[in-house]
Amino acid sequence: MRLLVVEDDRDLNRQIVAGLEGAGYAVDRAYDGEEGHFLGDTEPYDAVVLDIGLPKRDGLAVLEAWRAAGRAMPVLILTARDRWSDKVKGFDAGADDYVAKPFHMEEVLARVRALLRRAAGHASAELTCGPVTLDTRAGRVAVDGNAVKLTSHEYRLLSYLMHHTGRIVSRGEIVEHLYDQDFDRDSNTIEVFVGRLRRKLGVEIIQTMRGLGYLVAPPEGERKAAPKKDA
Repeated sequence: MRLLVVEDDRDLNRQIVAGLEGAGYAVDRAYDGEEGHFLGDTEPYDAVVLDIGLPKRDGLAVLEAWRAAGRAMPVLILTARDRWSDKVKGFDAGADDYVAKPFHMEEVLARVRALLRRAAGHASAELTCGPVTLDTRAGRVAVDGNAVKLTSHEYRLLSYLMHHTGRIVSRGEIVEHLYDQDFDRDSNTIEVFVGRLRRKLGVEIIQTMRGLGYLVAPPEGERKAAPKKDA
């Protein structure tokens, strides 16, 4: 998952980015409203952590501009303004959730996980596909209850695919949503990681749809048969 953090306090920005990257996300950052608006308007982020009190352009104005342009990514408002009226303004501008400073990083992580789950249509923190379970809280993967050790890049890829189980995900979409702006988009890294994931999982849940991308679905024998129609 690829996130954007827009926070003008550089120390706090660095702390938030470090916490999110430590949880397995690819993160871009901005330090003012104009830069944040541009990135959010031109890049396909899965979620944004947005401060309200930004220089050059207020965070609420940035959020309103995104929503007016049809940008629907989940946005977590992060601000020192803790009055209920400010929260109402944030939600009315299009925010999905709200955290007041000072905060614990674990709360921000939990709220980001919840936003990503809801955006993908998942209610539980555990994603399951056949015998494979991915715990978004602990960052762990298991097959038939047995833990599987993955690198951060492998986990990030599997997490994105499992958040979109049953839908074909193109290579371009994977690159855009899993890696920051410095990633070499012409490399064959995705294919390498998919091959490693298949070997480590040992079950066929990642299908290659030639010319289209990848599809995560339960193994053939575990898929529910379509109900027979009455004659």
